[in-house]
Amino acid sequence: MSNVPEDTVYGGPKPQNPNQRVTLTHLRQKHRKGEPITMVTAYDYPSAVHLDTAGIDVCLVGDSASMVVHGHDTTLPITLDEMLVHCRAVSRGAKRPLLVGDLPFGTYESSTHQAVDTAVRVLKEGGMDAIKLEGGSPSRITAAKGIVEAGIAVMGHVGLTPQAISVLGGFRPQGKNITSAVKVVETALALQEAGCFSVVLECVPPPVAAAATSALRIPTIGIGAGPFCSGQVLVYHDLLGMMQHPHHAKVTPKFCKQYAHVGEVINKALLEYKEEVTNGSFPGPAHSPYKINAADVNGFLNELQKLGLDKAASAAAAAAEKIETTGSPNGGIPTSD
Repeated sequence: MSNVPEDTVYGGPKPQNPNQRVTLTHLRQKHRKGEPITMVTAYDYPSAVHLDTAGIDVCLVGDSASMVVHGHDTTLPITLDEMLVHCRAVSRGAKRPLLVGDLPFGTYESSTHQAVDTAVRVLKEGGMDAIKLEGGSPSRITAAKGIVEAGIAVMGHVGLTPQAISVLGGFRPQGKNITSAVKVVETALALQEAGCFSVVLECVPPPVAAAATSALRIPTIGIGAGPFCSGQVLVYHDLLGMMQHPHHAKVTPKFCKQYAHVGEVINKALLEYKEEVTNGSFPGPAHSPYKINAADVNGFLNELQKLGLDKAASAAAAAAEKIETTGSPNGGIPTSD
């Protein structure tokens, strides 16, 4: 018999409510009503909790973790195992958003079989609800179709596809001429035909994004693609003004709006902490909460002396006296001499 209370044992599907996980059905409903979809890229438990609290619709665990978290210059080095660690952390923190995990470079290009195996791991081991893959080459369209046919929801990604910087010649916007613009729209349509539930449009001119959004029956999520998409996505660290990306020469991407300057707050806090430790004002009485009564102090000193640790006993006695008389640990750091 289960130890779980009877009223919590699974009894079939239950009606959705706003406090439950966002599903593809919710996204389709928002898209149909013309309600913008919110998505944020995040990589760990604390950021996932913040997204959850804010009511963000979709959390993307992006391979941009390679740059933002691991310090690489591109998204290419991150491994599947590393991505799975990020996915699991996010899945523990974000209970409401739809969770989408990126397939990292080198884990889905060689065959549909490889792509499906990778996608399965992202869901089973990473706790994701769906996967995202980049690009619209025939092999990647085939991979997307195969993953969808395996019963896994897929988000596409066109425009600037960071995994393809070797071909693109760097992090370059797409859709800036006729041929490139048409290719963006055609690729998005091909991903829709393959069964994708949504497509990210990255770094394309607004008219191109508007055309793709109009041509598709599925939502588009813009990043540096203007206001005419079905929704928007930004990286958690970028929108908070927490840090800068190496590939943008230490500046925030042009398309990113900083809604805060958390990095400045962090730096100020770290400098203040360093100063207080250096001058001995931290930890003060409020942050030295654990007490030992006088009788136990005396017993402790006796035991130290029995062990031949007279210097340690003297240090402990001096500390006890200071705490008792001033309520402060002497504003300094005990030395070893």
